[in-house]
Amino acid sequence: MATEAPPPPRNGTDTDHGPVPPTTEQFVEVQQGEEFGELRRTYRSFAFPLTLAFIAWYLLYVLLSNYAGDFMSTRLFGNINVALVLGLGQFLTTFLIAWLYSRHAANSLDPRAEAIRNRMEGDA
Repeated sequence: MATEAPPPPRNGTDTDHGPVPPTTEQFVEVQQGEEFGELRRTYRSFAFPLTLAFIAWYLLYVLLSNYAGDFMSTRLFGNINVALVLGLGQFLTTFLIAWLYSRHAANSLDPRAEAIRNRMEGDA
């Protein structure tokens, strides 16, 4: 169902409709700004190295499983062998990386993103 109501004005806020979203030009201006670039660098400097390290760790596990069967079947204690310990290590590192990212985002990314959002919506 279409309505004939005009769109709200783009001058900050409209008391009847709440905050007015920024224009495309405002988004592009912020995206090209130094503050957004710093936010992006902070994210990438954390996410890319950990992603590459985890992929390397995962591929090492897969390669060892395929080509080092004797090593992976080495018993450590009881029925626990190297393959089981390294496999559980995959889960452990996944949770560790998620926890580290959560802390990093809360401390470094979220406050910067919130400041940018507030400025764009006219709250600051």
